[in-house]
Amino acid sequence: MTPSKPGDRRSEEFWRDYLSHPDSMQAAGRRVFSRIPSSPRCQLCASPFAGVGGGLMRLIGKRPSDGNPSVCNSCQKVLIKHHGGAEVEGSMLFADIRGSTAMAERMSASEFHDLLDRFYTAASGTVIAHNGIVDKFVGDEVMAVFPPIFGDGHAGRAVDAATALLRATGHRDPGGPWVPLGAGVHTGRAWFGVIGEGSHVEITIVGDAVNTAARLASQATTGEILVSTDAAAAAGLDPAALERRSLALKGKESVTEVVSLRVESE
Repeated sequence: MTPSKPGDRRSEEFWRDYLSHPDSMQAAGRRVFSRIPSSPRCQLCASPFAGVGGGLMRLIGKRPSDGNPSVCNSCQKVLIKHHGGAEVEGSMLFADIRGSTAMAERMSASEFHDLLDRFYTAASGTVIAHNGIVDKFVGDEVMAVFPPIFGDGHAGRAVDAATALLRATGHRDPGGPWVPLGAGVHTGRAWFGVIGEGSHVEITIVGDAVNTAARLASQATTGEILVSTDAAAAAGLDPAALERRSLALKGKESVTEVVSLRVESE
């Protein structure tokens, strides 16, 4: 079968079916791989690339792909074969460091790099543990998507991942977090698929729902998760029991209803 091209109907049908129907075998394999140390890992199958785990994966032929080191060579072949994507329902999580510019000013470049690397490691592990995919790291921000392919309840998994990430970064510690974060979660339809040319392809997700999640994260305060009421309802949260707000998000014509979750110090 020849590789699909952008806009190819076969590609769209493949991605819509692939993303919309949970694959129990793939989810089980991902859970197994995620328990083998160590990071970094493949975005899709969670196979480790480094340490003892990376050595084990190389024995079965899995290694970082040449075109995109964030996925393994096996998953890369699938991405190249099915170039394109489809619009599906999913949940998005954005989390970023509060006051990163001031923090960088107080640190050496190496110290700030080490802080970001620690944050990236914590975020990757947390997202993978909740059956999500890290779409990308942009400076001091992580962007993750929770598609239905890895099981039902993607909104709940996104909210749980955001909560777990704040805990992992010390927001429940009496001395405060080792890095201050705010997060946003939204559920909606977005385009999920593959972009790029030849072997240099990567996974991405775009659309208004993605932008909404990013805007929510930008307005969250330290230790806060702003969850759209769409995501809250899908996650089974009770808005009546939570702080509720109406936000005017940048670039949005109408207000966005959200609930606020907090991870406080013990």
